[in-house]
Amino acid sequence: MQQRSLGNGPLQLSALSFGTWLTVAGGIGRAQAIRCIHAALDCGITLFDTANQYGAGEAERVLGEALKAFPRDRYLIATKLFFPVGDEPDRGLSAAQIEKQLDRSLDRLGVECIDLYQCHRYDRETPLEETMGALDRAVKAGKARAIGFSEWTAEQIEAAAKIADDCGYCAFTSSQPQYSMLWRKPEAAVFPACSRLGIGNLAFSPLAHGVLTGKYAPGLPPPPGSRAASEEMNLFMETAGRHYRSDYLLEAVAQLKPIANDLGLTMAQMALAWVLRRPEVASAIIGASRPEQIADNVRAVGVALPAEALERIDKAIGAVVVSA
Repeated sequence: MQQRSLGNGPLQLSALSFGTWLTVAGGIGRAQAIRCIHAALDCGITLFDTANQYGAGEAERVLGEALKAFPRDRYLIATKLFFPVGDEPDRGLSAAQIEKQLDRSLDRLGVECIDLYQCHRYDRETPLEETMGALDRAVKAGKARAIGFSEWTAEQIEAAAKIADDCGYCAFTSSQPQYSMLWRKPEAAVFPACSRLGIGNLAFSPLAHGVLTGKYAPGLPPPPGSRAASEEMNLFMETAGRHYRSDYLLEAVAQLKPIANDLGLTMAQMALAWVLRRPEVASAIIGASRPEQIADNVRAVGVALPAEALERIDKAIGAVVVSA
């Protein structure tokens, strides 16, 4: 497995990471989730991404249980805070919330330090100086090694960097945006800002919620057991900026199949290689409901897509790409 630096920070991680949002927090049973986590380790994946909110803390507990038998230096744990956890009303990135939620995440995960602690969204109700100061204290206390954020704007990223520089605080070294062949919004402003500031990107949903695997066909219901067939798991497919289940989009995605065939790749492998080709992307976060899916995805690492294939991809799906 290819290893990459996460921005200018202290973390070296695998080109593919394993996410626990759906896999652990409701998509599959606990035992199967643990099998998938172990399969990811066996395939050379070192970063496991979760959040305190996923499954009201259950994702962190399952991840901690799955990893506890392995040496601590064999894996990295990334978790997040912002949204309410379970029935709790409090949320956000206040100093008090960061201190409380960080300790609870450490307890659920069963570790003394979180490798990457991330702000799940931007908090407009809390002064950014307060958030950056609290995160800095968490790093200096040894409770986190690096800090990051998810789905922040370029302006918010730049403002945080200035505060860190002016106050001598620990700086962000990680961004976690949604990014795929179909969702290219980060290319306009977030990627350039991150590059200027030494921040690496962890791309989530690189397979566009499963659409880029080719499993969904226009005019047909989603196959049983798929994400789109589950009321628990299809939320983002329904609410994304462009409806990922529309026949219009699926007809365009179907045109990717012959391109992947010509390259000797599955559609999923081609989609992951497309994301990983970007120098701004340190790692792409995958999920899985079966261990064999992970082994298939790992074969995308190191694949270089020729210019001709990239042109064909853009021609096939250009009309359904979200870029701004």
